[in-house]
Formats: sequence, structure tokens, C-alpha cells
Amino acid sequence: MENLQTQGIALPRLGLGTFRMQGDACRAAVESALALGYRHLDTAEMYGNEEAIGAAIAALRVARKDLHVTTKVWNENLAPEAIRRAFDASLKKLRLDQVDLYLVHWPAPNMNLPAMFETLMKLQQEGRTRAIGVANFNIALLKTVVEDIKAPIACNQVEYHVMLDQTKLRQYLTAKSIPLVAYCPLAKGGVASEEVLMAIGRKHDATAAQVALKWLLDQDGVAAIPKASRAESQKVNLDALKLRLDDDDRKAIAALPKHKRCVNPAFGPAWD
Repeated sequence: MENLQTQGIALPRLGLGTFRMQGDACRAAVESALALGYRHLDTAEMYGNEEAIGAAIAALRVARKDLHVTTKVWNENLAPEAIRRAFDASLKKLRLDQVDLYLVHWPAPNMNLPAMFETLMKLQQEGRTRAIGVANFNIALLKTVVEDIKAPIACNQVEYHVMLDQTKLRQYLTAKSIPLVAYCPLAKGGVASEEVLMAIGRKHDATAAQVALKWLLDQDGVAAIPKASRAESQKVNLDALKLRLDDDDRKAIAALPKHKRCVNPAFGPAWD
């Protein structure tokens, strides 16, 4: 598995998303993913599954140095004291002494960015998280965090897939050497029945979803965290790494409409 090097951590390019996985089913999914070779797990306090993920990590006993764990603070807990309480709770549920990456899950209208990132950077300095970052931040917010506050952001996690153009955001992140971690990389299953992707898949003896995933992972500075609860689906996603897309494939994908946003809550930022 190829890694992205960012702010002193190695981020595996393909990880396991766990949104809406719960309880025993979540634990089983994480155990099967780790057994297959996944080493990048993505969770959040809002998902309500950190305990199940912690149990799976403990059960399989993968060497901690070989495992990357990301969790996130919810946007209602962005005051400094609330960040610390949320962080402590996440760490306890995950049964870990340290997480690899701690993200602000969503921006909030009333957030105090300097105070937030002072707290996050202190958690990093204390060695409790190896790196910090953001999710769902637009370019304007990133500029404040990166250029004004000068926070050492290890990634921006956002929705990104073949049906959504993120060129402007990617250009900014690339200029600042910040990876983009793509969630919903399969457009909530929407890529599976896309005719162009299916045709490319037939050419390579692959699925449309594998084509969509490899298109993302072929891009510099991009990682992806598809959700997959069944071992079969997890393996299919891993096997996408073996796919070799050619220039004709990339041209065909570039011509697809790119305005489908699957996740756009009312509290989200104004997208550029």
C-alpha cells in the first residue's frame, strides 16, 4: 500500500470509511478489513462507532506503528474545552494512547479558528495526536487556517469522486502540499451504473467502482476512504489498486458531468 507523507505521518492511500457502521457489524467489518491488509481506519465521534473500532483493533493486534487511525471532533464541540473533552472520549473509546490524525469534522458558523487550532496544536505537541487536519473546509477557510494561523494541516477530507469537480480546491491544496482525502469516493454507489465507467471496466476486466476508485488514487496527493462493510467489497476496493487506466480512459472520465454533490448539509460551508 502506497502512503502519502504529510506533516510527519504516513497516510495509506486507501483506507476504510466507517460512517453508519455500528456495533458488532462495525467491529466485524474492521476486523475483516485489517485481516485483508487495510491499515488506514477512518472514524469520528459523530459516527458513534469508536468503541467498536477500538475493540476490533484490540482483537487483531496489528502492530500500532503499522496502523493509521483518524477520528474527528464534531462541529458542536469546537470550543477549546469541548475539543479536549471530545478528544479524551474518543481516545478512551478507541482504546489508544494516541491517534494518528485528529480532524475538525465540519466548520461551524460561530467557531473561533485561532482558539480551535491552538488547542489542536497543543494536543499534537502533547503527543496525543500525531497530526491534525480538517474536513469539509472550503478554500477561504483553508487560507485562514494555513496562511494566517499557520496550523500544520495534514489533510483536508472532502467529498470527491468522478461526478464532482474539485479542481480549484485540489489546486490550492497541492500548492500547499496538503493531501486531499476523498470521502464518498464512489458517489454513494452512484458510479456503479455509470455507462462510461462500466465500459472502461469491461475493457480492463474490472467494475465501474474500481475504475472510479483508481481514477482518484492515480492523482497526486489524493487518498480515498470508501465505506465497505463486507469483506468481498473491501477486497474489490483493494484490488482496484492493480488497475492500470490509460489516457483514453482518463479522457472519457474527464468528459463526464461533474456537479453531483452527495453530501451538502445546511450547516456546511459555501462551496467555491
